[in-house]
Amino acid sequence: MLGDRIDPALPTPIYLQVVSAIIRDIERGRLTPGTFLPGSRQLAAELNLNRKTFVLAYEELIAQGWLESSGTRGTMVATSFPDPVGSARAKAPANKPPEKSQPQYRILPVPERPLALPGGSGIKLDEGAPDGRLFPKDVLVQAYRTALLRSPPDGHLQYRDPLGTTRLRSAIAEMLRHQRGLTVGPEEVCITRGSQNGVFLTAQALIRPGDAVIVEELTYEPALAAFRMMGAKLIAVPFDGPAIDIGAVERACRSHKVRAIFLTPHHQFPTTAELRPGRRLALLNLAKQFGFAIIEDDYDHEFHFASQPLLPMAAYAPDHVIYLGSLSKLIAPALRVGYVVAPEPMIRALRHYVSLTDGMGNTVTEDAVAELITGGALRRHARKVRRVYGERRETFAEKLREAFGERIAFDKPNGGLAFWLRFPGVDLLALENEAKLAGLRFASSASYMARPEAERGLRIGFASLNAAETDSAIKALKAALDRAG
Repeated sequence: MLGDRIDPALPTPIYLQVVSAIIRDIERGRLTPGTFLPGSRQLAAELNLNRKTFVLAYEELIAQGWLESSGTRGTMVATSFPDPVGSARAKAPANKPPEKSQPQYRILPVPERPLALPGGSGIKLDEGAPDGRLFPKDVLVQAYRTALLRSPPDGHLQYRDPLGTTRLRSAIAEMLRHQRGLTVGPEEVCITRGSQNGVFLTAQALIRPGDAVIVEELTYEPALAAFRMMGAKLIAVPFDGPAIDIGAVERACRSHKVRAIFLTPHHQFPTTAELRPGRRLALLNLAKQFGFAIIEDDYDHEFHFASQPLLPMAAYAPDHVIYLGSLSKLIAPALRVGYVVAPEPMIRALRHYVSLTDGMGNTVTEDAVAELITGGALRRHARKVRRVYGERRETFAEKLREAFGERIAFDKPNGGLAFWLRFPGVDLLALENEAKLAGLRFASSASYMARPEAERGLRIGFASLNAAETDSAIKALKAALDRAG
């Protein structure tokens, strides 16, 4: 029953607990497509809670696409979802206390005794970096000072747990519980040197030469490089409309032994599109059926401008999803702090690989970042920069339309810090060459393409540019387009 999974004593807001519980019931097949849910008044009376809690939860689930409103008939589960693949977890009694998640995918064995070992010139357009100038230096200095003063007199600056400091792992776990619906503890968190380091460590734990890894036809090239380094066979799957083709994923699974799929579902990299709930559930069904891991890179979850973001896939399928996040985009790119969230067996494997490459870590920085989280500075900064980046997003879109008119195609992103730009009828390689000659630097369209048939486009960040820098960049890009014809 729903009431058995609602605990007012937990730090997670009650309406988010309701949201998570209903999503898990949909994902596990307890709530099937078209099922009508009890009304908010009925639930409030049965559970002795405020009716507004359930109104908020239903509104959030409808906005995210999990539920549908059927007018006077009430609220029901969306009818477009696939039938779930059955599992032992799905058949567990609803009132049984949740068990610690166990991964339903292969993790490569590690040794029983892990080793413990000690810009350019011109105009730069990034792929969606934050503006590091916006984070107040005095706040960061104070966080470092507090971290050092609060450290124990002995051993604080010595080697520490390869997973990261307990303070930071605890702070991140609590942040994820409050803001993203992940019911995790510090033992399920591994601190990394940014999200790319997390991708590489995950690849080390999962992949051996010849293993198949599914990627989207447009994707994050450094992740592909990490998989290739492990000897993976990459299978690039096309898009079906704005999102990954589920049928193509299933065909790949039937033709190859797939170990993992790499996704950026919150804001697809590079196109910025969101992966909607129906396709998320379809991918989870395939993960259950074929036993592969879903690597969910949630690289810029904090930046959303149109509505509340969808919950991460890891929030309702932690035993199939390895969740990667980063604080570098929120604080400053130079502060390399990322994390991996996964069941404890996976985290133990990551501990081994971290001990081989970065056993010391950066204790002072990690505790300083923990101070920023627990003291509220990070939350306050996030609110401030969301406003700034929201204004820059609007300005960037207006400037693009003014400069290029019908010569450019783009959708203003609902979240993230970049635009995906297409130039219909334009030789994009010629445009890129002209831009390079003019001193305009950005990632090439080819760098996103995992298959040659993929659509060409440019991913251009807007958040790190102030008004004057935006004007200069767009003028330079238009001049390059004019010369390219």
